[in-house]
Amino acid sequence: MQTSYSFPVNSVIYDADGLVPAIVQDAQTMRVLMLGYMNEESLKLTLETGKVTFFSRSRQKIWVKGETSGNLLHLKDIRLDCDADSILIQAKPDGPTCHTGELSCFFKPDLTPKAKGAFLFQLEDLLRERKETMPEGSYTTQLFRRGIDKIAQKVGEEAVETVIASKNEDEKEFLYESSDLLFHLMVLLTERGNNLSDLVAELESRHKPK
Repeated sequence: MQTSYSFPVNSVIYDADGLVPAIVQDAQTMRVLMLGYMNEESLKLTLETGKVTFFSRSRQKIWVKGETSGNLLHLKDIRLDCDADSILIQAKPDGPTCHTGELSCFFKPDLTPKAKGAFLFQLEDLLRERKETMPEGSYTTQLFRRGIDKIAQKVGEEAVETVIASKNEDEKEFLYESSDLLFHLMVLLTERGNNLSDLVAELESRHKPK
């Protein structure tokens, strides 16, 4: 089987029904999206197609997650746990993963894990949506309509205000201005077609052992 993922397919330990549990995380936010089950065939299809595929225990058949709704899960990484009897999948979701319309099947407040920085990726998704739909009355719509020069100018203005605020003792003001700076920088990234993951990759590359 040809695949770009280094995954020990032959090492997977299936249960008596020939199934193995697969936990799916959002590759960007690390939020847990769902739990499903795979058999040998669905695992191989996942690796070959890049579309996360499960075995339905209720329908007793193979199913591609999102094949009906269009909310596919695109494979980004896959790992086997230490006992080789469960799988962790990191994927890019096309839309809500849960059949209820929620982003995750674990959406109840008392069950929703809060990953550090997860909100920034949610905000990034919202900015992309605003750029595509340009809803009337939206501040971000105004920014995108003004173009990259005006957005870059706004980033510069917010940077100056952040520097000024850093010289004062008012921590609330400093955090407020810093948040404005980060928000407008994210708008600029979106306008250019870049994203936060690009920044993370750049920072990681600077800290690799030389």
